[in-house]
Amino acid sequence: MTTTTKTPAGKGGPEGRPAGKGTATGASPRSKILVTAILAVATCYFVLPVYWVFVAATKTTSDLFDSHGFLLGDTFALWDNIADVLTYHNGIFWRWTLNSLFYSVFGALLATLLAAAAGYALAKYEFRGRKLVFGMVLGGVLVPAAATALPLYLLFSQIGLANTYWAVLLPSLISPFGLYLCRIYADASVPDSIIEAARLEGAGEGRIFFSLGLRMMAPALVTVFLFQLVGVWNNFFLPLVMLADEELYPITLGLVTWQSYQGRDIEMYMRVVTGSMLSIIPLIIAIIVLQRFWRGGMTAGAVKG
Repeated sequence: MTTTTKTPAGKGGPEGRPAGKGTATGASPRSKILVTAILAVATCYFVLPVYWVFVAATKTTSDLFDSHGFLLGDTFALWDNIADVLTYHNGIFWRWTLNSLFYSVFGALLATLLAAAAGYALAKYEFRGRKLVFGMVLGGVLVPAAATALPLYLLFSQIGLANTYWAVLLPSLISPFGLYLCRIYADASVPDSIIEAARLEGAGEGRIFFSLGLRMMAPALVTVFLFQLVGVWNNFFLPLVMLADEELYPITLGLVTWQSYQGRDIEMYMRVVTGSMLSIIPLIIAIIVLQRFWRGGMTAGAVKG
């Protein structure tokens, strides 16, 4: 006796997929090609300027103006250009690099910790005015940093901190976007049941935050840290307003100062280009090192127990 199983009308099989529709994602080959083409164009848009800087840094001053922008020149002068940048004006570029590392790394670490603590508190603690505070944070995300530079300068001048390291470091400790992201991520990734269990075991609120909360929020913290690192490293307007001493300059402000000398010294063109290339390398290293934490965070909840 043969038993026949009927397929419901309009169904292509036991899984309920329409017949002949391809993969489960429903993406057609044409849409995949379109998405790939858009991503390729976007990649070229971001990569080509970086490629040009690295190629230009290998040329002499004459080759920089006479040769094709995306091709190597007749003379490979990369090492000579780097040596010239690092030794020019008693090695001031080294000082600018250390300043940028101090402003960006130290500032990004403290900003990430503050954003994590504030976001965790807004997500996990009930208190009066919590929604109002979060709304003010969202408003802070919409305020451009350039709009606050002049008021900050007036404030720091009154308290005697203008033209100091603190004038650039302290404003970088506040990250409204980081607080917003940490609040959203803590609400989704830190279960209330784990917090209650830790409290029953006698753990204090500080220990719960540093032992459990920070670990569960690690992917968001890496994102906040990298965004803040890049933002402070590339910051130009705030140091321009706050600093008058060349010894306190970050790389961005120092390179612009060199650029202003190009009319008097044509060799400054190569120093600016080579210095720009050197300033990109720390950011590339940071992205390569930290990207594995993003992958770990994205796959952390992919497998259910």
